[in-house]
This record gives sequence, structure tokens and C-alpha cells, in this order.
Amino acid sequence: MNCKISRNAASLRDRPDAHSAHAGYLTRRTIDAVRTALLRTVIVASALGQATGCASGNGFVGYDQSLTPHIAGSHISMQNFDATDATSTAEPQGIGTRRRLMGFYQAARLGVRTWHIDPVVRPFSTAKSAVALVLRSANGLARRAIAKVRFRRLQRTPLPPVGSTAPMDLEAFERHLSRIGAGVASQGRIALHVDGDEYFPALNQAIQNANASIDVRTYIFDNDDVAVGIADLLKRRSKDVKVRVLLDGVGALLGEQVDSNAMPPDFLPPSSMAAYLGQGSKVKVRVQTNPWLTGDHSKTTIVDSRTAFIGGMNIGREYRYDWHDLMMEVTGPVVHILQRDSDKAWHKGGVFGDAAWLSRMLFRKKSLTDEGDYAVRVLFTRDQNSQIYRAQLAAARRAQHQILIENPYFSDDVMLYELVRARRRGVDVRVIVGDEGNHAMMNLSNELALNTMLRNGIRVYRYPGMAHTKAAIYDGWACLGSANFDKLSLQINDEINLATAAPEFVNLLRERIFLADMRQSVEMQAPTVVSFKNHFAALLADEVL
Repeated sequence: MNCKISRNAASLRDRPDAHSAHAGYLTRRTIDAVRTALLRTVIVASALGQATGCASGNGFVGYDQSLTPHIAGSHISMQNFDATDATSTAEPQGIGTRRRLMGFYQAARLGVRTWHIDPVVRPFSTAKSAVALVLRSANGLARRAIAKVRFRRLQRTPLPPVGSTAPMDLEAFERHLSRIGAGVASQGRIALHVDGDEYFPALNQAIQNANASIDVRTYIFDNDDVAVGIADLLKRRSKDVKVRVLLDGVGALLGEQVDSNAMPPDFLPPSSMAAYLGQGSKVKVRVQTNPWLTGDHSKTTIVDSRTAFIGGMNIGREYRYDWHDLMMEVTGPVVHILQRDSDKAWHKGGVFGDAAWLSRMLFRKKSLTDEGDYAVRVLFTRDQNSQIYRAQLAAARRAQHQILIENPYFSDDVMLYELVRARRRGVDVRVIVGDEGNHAMMNLSNELALNTMLRNGIRVYRYPGMAHTKAAIYDGWACLGSANFDKLSLQINDEINLATAAPEFVNLLRERIFLADMRQSVEMQAPTVVSFKNHFAALLADEVL
């Protein structure tokens, strides 16, 4: 079943008049009130999420995205929790109570770390995120107003047929990306792993073959049987190589409270994966904290600083068996960029916070001398600096021949406008989205976006089941990774995508993902019927998702 939970985020933005005679006193009182309210909200959300039966991984609202605006970036560390509590030993009828108690405990620590510890150890990051929140809210209102006017003007012109215009100049486009600061250019080679049947065996083999180090960075490290199997492998390897696991706090909280429908009924999940990973092993575990609505949605595993796995899959049963998804296996100098970013995130997540992050920024490891087969660009999303967003907007504006996109969520008005604009200048634009979703609100919002696409000549394909793939090709320039086409991925969360115009890779991506998925999909022929709840969901998606 789908759970719909909403909250009023206005209290986070309310502040007393800075020129009031009692400004200092009122500010302190307001901050204390917000802290208390947020802590209560998180605890209640945790209890409600379990009490209302949100135990289906495929239907849990926000399973791969943050649950609510208030807890989107509020994280909790469990690595210091009593190790004897790591594996559930209760009888089956006690599992529910145990999970609720653990949820309360995690939510309480989540609030404490968010409002009392982060401002001390991560003052720069906390202030930066707060400023970004204000700017995003103001910019979002203006952007939607402008988008409505632009859409009306654009739709007055007749819809042209798909032309045969030559693709854009890819070399000139790469130079343009460098000028606008969209990504870091490097070299490498990318192999595709489509779905869990390809990815998880390759991941297991790479972990088994590691000689020096394994760095796992993921939004969700579930506590189901698949995730526990990988955790056990990491624990065994930690006796021989350095193993670090960096988790997102909200992802950890959500992953541990929901189960896949297909999980073996006799499997008893650990109460805390952070504690389980550290129990009886040398695995080092940290849980990231990024307050003021930010989270780390990246998914990378780097082995020996030479091979990296990156894409949209978290670690859990849904990704292994249930969902259609995509990961990349990367080699070459580009891996050093990914390793450096992973190192910075790891140190920032420690007790020294921003100070440790700054030290890693100043300290540069000497790159290895290996060479890549072709140009690969690394793109990030950070607070108010989304290279992924800038690059794909630029690609949509410059495309002349064809745009192919597969993504589970479409709620960004500017990107939607640019896709419609591309189609109305004769570009062949095609979009693939799953016929089933894991997020009730985004499912409703998607229907409006897909109807808009269809009315403007964009071909829309509904893939059977849950399609979690995040990939695009613009005139031979491919961009894929962890980022969705929503506010969280394009403006708020930490995300990592890779991009390349190498023909051998782009053709492989086109054949294995886009052409293969279109053959399995049903093309929409007419807009779906929508109601007030679709428009309300779209409004909330624009604001917080």
C-alpha cells in the first residue's frame, strides 16, 4: 500500500524581525521551538510509517527519495549502538514492536544530531544548506510562474513534424560545458550492468578480488537478506583490506523499516545495518548528516581506487530482483575523481565535520598514470550548484536531432519546458517511465508531466513495472547516474552522474536501455484523466520533491 505523509515546512522559514527590540530573544525561542517540533515530527513519522503498515518496499512513499521535507537531510548515526542489538533475536511476533522501538530511537538521535551537533561540527555546511533552502523556495515560485507563461506562448505555435536535422556539434558542446562549469572532464571506460542480475554478481566479484580498499557510499543499505549477504562479504574482506561504508541517515532509517514483498518469511533482519556491519569486523561505518533538507543520494562503490560502480542502485532486494535499473562499472583516471569525492564525503561525515572536509579539499593525492579509452565527464549536484542540471538543460537546448530519456520522476518545470521546446523545433523527443512507481505523490505528479509531453508531440512509453533507471541521450551525448528529474536530485541532494559522447558507449546505451525498453513498453496514445489530487501532488512535488 502507499502511505501519504505531508507536513508544513513553513515553520522552518519563519524568523522574527531582525530589527525587533527583542530579536535575539525571539530568535532563540523560535529556533528552540523549531528544534522541538522537528524532533517530534520525525518521531511521529517513524511511528506512523510503521503503524499504518508501510512495510512494502515497492509501495513505501519515498523509499528511494526522502520521506518528507523536514527529514530530507536529517541523519542519524548508529555505529555506536550496542552491537548485541545488531541482529534480531526476537520471536516473529515481536519483530513489529522491536522495529517500532528502533524507529523511535533512530528518529530521536536523528533530531539531536540535526539540530544540536551539526551546527557545531559542520557550521559551514549547515549555514550553506539553510541559505540554499531560502533561495530554492524563492526561485521555485518565480520559476513556476515564468514556466506557465512560457508554456502558453510555446503551445500557440503549430507542432512541427520530426525533422532530419543533423545532430549538434558534440566537440563544441563539450567546450561549452567546460565554460559553464558543468562537470570535471577526464578519461575512462564504462561498462553497463543492466538490472540486478548483472550488477550484483559483478559487485560481489569485485569485492572478493579487492587487494587494498573497498569504499561503499549509498543512500540505502537495506537490512534484507540480499543486503545482509553483501554486508557479510564486506565483513569477511575487512580482515584483509580496508573497508569503509558511508550511509545516508534518512536512507538508513527508511531502509531498515520497510521490507520487500518477496523477502523470505523466515528471515529476521538486523535492527541496525550500521551496527551489524561493524559487529565482529573491521568495517568502518559512518552515517552522513546534511541538515536543512539535504541528503546524499549518490551510489558508488570503489575498489582499490581503480574500479568504480556508479548509478541508480542501492543495496537491497528490490534492486537485486524487483526493479529495472542500471549501474556502470568504470575504470581509468575518472575513478580518481570519484575516489576523491568519496574521501571528502567520508571525512565530512566524521566527528571533525567541515574541518576534516576542508583538509581533504586542500590535500590532493597524486593521480595514477593510467589512461582512459575515451573522454568521460563527472557531474555533481550540490546545494545551489547542480552541474547535472546545468549540463542537461544545456543539452536539451542545443539538441537538434533526438533526445531519449528514461527516468522514474518528472517534476521539474524548466526541464519539461526545454523538452517541449526541443520537440517544437523538430527534435525527436522520447521519454520512458515505469508503469508502476514507488512514490504515490510522484506517481500523481508524473501523470500531469506525461500528459503535457504527449500534448506537445513527445512520445511517451510506459515500461511494465518499476523502472528506476536514470539515463538520457542528447544527440549522441549520454548522461546517466543517480539523479532523477525532480527537485531533490536537481537542486538539493548530493548526486553523481557520468557523461560521455564516445560513440561505442552511447550506441551500447541506446541499444541495451532505450531501444530494448521501448520494445517492452506500451506507447501512450492519449493523455490520462487527471483530477485535483494530481495538481495538488504536482504542487507539493515542485516545492519539496
